[in-house]
Amino acid sequence: MLRKQIDILAIGDTVTDAFIRLRDANLHCKLDTNACEICLPFGDKVPFEYVKVIKAVGNAANAAVSGARLGLNVGLISNVGDDQNGKDCIVELRKNNVDTSLIKVNKDKPTNYHFVLWYDEDRTILVNHIEYDYVLPHIDPPKWIYLTSMASNTRSYHQDIADYLVAHPKVKLAFQPGTFQMSLGIEELKRIYERTELFIVNVEEAQRILHAKTRDVKILLKKIHEYGPKLVAITDSIQGAYLYDGEHYYHVPMYPDPKEAFERTGCGDAWSSTFVSALAMGKSHLEALIWAPINPMSVAQFIGAQEGLLSLEQLEWWLERAPADYKVKEI
Repeated sequence: MLRKQIDILAIGDTVTDAFIRLRDANLHCKLDTNACEICLPFGDKVPFEYVKVIKAVGNAANAAVSGARLGLNVGLISNVGDDQNGKDCIVELRKNNVDTSLIKVNKDKPTNYHFVLWYDEDRTILVNHIEYDYVLPHIDPPKWIYLTSMASNTRSYHQDIADYLVAHPKVKLAFQPGTFQMSLGIEELKRIYERTELFIVNVEEAQRILHAKTRDVKILLKKIHEYGPKLVAITDSIQGAYLYDGEHYYHVPMYPDPKEAFERTGCGDAWSSTFVSALAMGKSHLEALIWAPINPMSVAQFIGAQEGLLSLEQLEWWLERAPADYKVKEI
């Protein structure tokens, strides 16, 4: 049982990331779709610059650390193995003031370990989600639940979460779906969508969920909103982000990078978790929208998803110094 009331309770898998800085690689991009592939010599020895291992990451862990840095009481429901990586992940989360009392240690199973092929400012991640025995623990109702990426054996687990939300109608839900959750489809997660206060994806993920070819953000926002979420946010990389509240469409630009981005892993998590954190603090959805791009700007200056996450004081410092054209506009 959690030791204190929680503002945000994140639910999702925890991972150790090994960043492999590539030196000799090529990008092949398709002009018609703008999709790019990283290419390496097949059957050869490929040199790399260095490896940096980062503990206790993943969408949920990143969101938890983000909220804690901003001063909120944050907990995490997750799974690790009974190995050294699992122990290290729990220690790292505790260092970041995340309540780890609901993290389950799984006997005779490893902790999730991913390899991040980092080239230029972006990355390709080799993932392998361990299929743990997912059991929803007893939860004292938090203000918000932040639901995100999990392994592919969690169908019934999501229904347990939906049951909990029905039983606790005052708990608000933020849903940032991961790959498996997107593949389940809207109908399978109908009760989750209908209960969602805030739904966050990027443009490509919205297209995948809706089986849509259009990149018209207004169409994507409205269609997702029809399935139940009260607020729908869609991020679009350097084009900024969009929000629909059922009546109005809004756009916010990227917060300008102070210098060239170093590495962008975790920028999406930083955006989403900052938005939710602002709402948990009592900010309006338009105030949250102006906060959300600031953390990703900082995260992009460091390796990995958490080193650049800001404190509340730091975030407010950047907000006070925002350029004149950094504002929310109705579209």
